Amino acid sequence: MSDAHAARRERLGEYCSAGGADAALITKPANVRYLTGCAPCGATLLLTRERALLVLPADLPPDDTGEHPYAVDLPQLTAPGPVDTLEPAAEAAASFGVSDLAVEEHDLTVGRLRRVQELAPAVRLGDLGRAVEQLRVVKDEQEIADLRIAAEIGDQALSELLESILVGRTERHLAMELERRMIDHGADRAGFPVSVGTGSHSGRPLHLPTDRRVEEGDFLTVSLGAQYRGYSVCSTRTFVIGAAPAPWQVELHRLVFEAQRAGREALVPGTPASAPDRAARELLREAGHLEEPPRPFGHGVGLEVREAPHLGPGEMGKLDNRVPVTVGPGVHLPGRGGVRIEDTLVVRPVEAGGPELLTITTKELLAL
Repeated sequence: MSDAHAARRERLGEYCSAGGADAALITKPANVRYLTGCAPCGATLLLTRERALLVLPADLPPDDTGEHPYAVDLPQLTAPGPVDTLEPAAEAAASFGVSDLAVEEHDLTVGRLRRVQELAPAVRLGDLGRAVEQLRVVKDEQEIADLRIAAEIGDQALSELLESILVGRTERHLAMELERRMIDHGADRAGFPVSVGTGSHSGRPLHLPTDRRVEEGDFLTVSLGAQYRGYSVCSTRTFVIGAAPAPWQVELHRLVFEAQRAGREALVPGTPASAPDRAARELLREAGHLEEPPRPFGHGVGLEVREAPHLGPGEMGKLDNRVPVTVGPGVHLPGRGGVRIEDTLVVRPVEAGGPELLTITTKELLAL
């Protein structure tokens, strides 16, 4: 991956030069990892036209994975003691004769930004904005391979849980078990807190598990995603517990299933980023289910579980090839419960088979 990281740094350098900056200071952990391979540890990257310098904290955690916790192909400097790695990087920028330094203002506190100004008083500071995040939108095939493995881990953990007895167990217990199973199957960790909602909690977005117990006849919504080598995916499924589902449950699940399929089919390179959300939302609106304010039904995934592009109704821009995104519409009926179905897919052209589905656990309304 060292060649890939070097190519990414070169692209960022070209962007900075085009904007009038002769160096960039990268502090956001996901962006440092993208450009260097350095796992999140508080490192800072200084990138000039001539060189790159990775500043590491003095208290790096021990690495027992067999992999280097930081890039070995870059010049490195260790910050003394408890010093913020940003400080030696700012001093290095001044010593290298940098004139215009682009920083990630959206990641820096006011105090850290002032510290850069103090340590490099002759350097003009500018905002790099979300330039690295934009570089991260289109993934290379190695990144997609890591996402594919993350999806397989989550699918395996969920399939094992569905084979166990669920009635009487709490949402919180099921969520903890899913996180453990993902780690057992090779995940770094859960990509985000697992959400399990049963009964009246089912179908709620971003539901925090409670001590509510699973009962016969409940809808059960599970939202999970494994992180593998830093890359995370999202998957949400809704099932019914015990007996055959009631007619209203069958109809609601069918509606959300069709809306989610419409959103998936809209994932074509060159189409507006808002198209998947609009396609799914229109079917739900026609059935009388309006969400106010509208919550986006999809977003990009990668080194962050939510990253660009954001597939909301007002999203600008167009979809590109090799962009992994989620499509996850849902309906929640207060007091009764609901359905949410979400997949992670990679945008691919029609001639290459269309969108690649990464999360393959069945979306059928299983009675567990």
